[in-house]
Amino acid sequence: MNSNPRSSPQVEAPDTQARSAGLKSAVQSFWNAHPCGAKFAGKPVGSRDFFLEVEKHRYALEPHIKEMAGFDRTGGKRVLEIGCGLGTDAAQFAGAGAAYVGMDLSSASIGLASRNLQLRNLPAQWLVSDAESLPFPDDTFDCVYSNGVLHHTPDLPLAVAEIYRVLRPGGRATVMMYHKSSINYYFGILFLRRLGALLLASDFGTRVAQRLSGDSIEHLREHARSLRSLGWAYLRGQAWLNNNTDGVGNPLSRALTRREVTRLFAKFSVVRTAVRFLHAEWIPLGNRILTGKLGQALGLRFGWHLYVVADK
Repeated sequence: MNSNPRSSPQVEAPDTQARSAGLKSAVQSFWNAHPCGAKFAGKPVGSRDFFLEVEKHRYALEPHIKEMAGFDRTGGKRVLEIGCGLGTDAAQFAGAGAAYVGMDLSSASIGLASRNLQLRNLPAQWLVSDAESLPFPDDTFDCVYSNGVLHHTPDLPLAVAEIYRVLRPGGRATVMMYHKSSINYYFGILFLRRLGALLLASDFGTRVAQRLSGDSIEHLREHARSLRSLGWAYLRGQAWLNNNTDGVGNPLSRALTRREVTRLFAKFSVVRTAVRFLHAEWIPLGNRILTGKLGQALGLRFGWHLYVVADK
């Protein structure tokens, strides 16, 4: 991890679009329709086997989550998770003995997460709420955890300020957001996926793209429909990043640098950053070439997951 002492650079104000209530409503609608992780299980939604399959996939693909979250170190601590999804990480916190509170902007996700922990007989509290306005008193939690969520919130600086407010002195925030200085951002999203979009002009080309990338044919056809509807404008600007992170129709995603997240968390006493997860499984031959020690080394420098661990 890189360590940075407290500093006080100015955080840039979010743009007008990011301030709009309409954008936040769109974010909520998208995640209500696409609960995070649900697509990775083939079992009946809400069944015990469904949740176990989601969990198996999550930690097999991203084993670094357990390392960074430190589930086993939260026993007896009061933990808030912002963006609990299906409750996969919630089960680890609660199972370790944490007093766990899970919140999400998506009511669909909260319903499934609650069901997940009920099936495991694990205690938890749940609420549908907004990261930019946490409904808790100051100095409430020992830990605030958020994995792959805050890059979707319109007013990111406000969400970070809220995390600081609800953490008790000595508490710790562990947050993962997408990493801009990564192979996935520059080579994957901005270059290779745009190049692959040229294949989506025909059904034959879409099938070729599916064989090369391993992506689902349904997902690629969604991209093809958007390309036909919007033309080459679909490949430019913020919309391209949004649609190539968490699915077609995703209204907001960001990718940030280490410097940017350090500025965002400047009010904290100590800020450390770490990079994990090369995310090369979609690159043709990526699983064969970028594995083992090479992939691990590249992931620590150019990975897609940028963690910030900040102490109050």
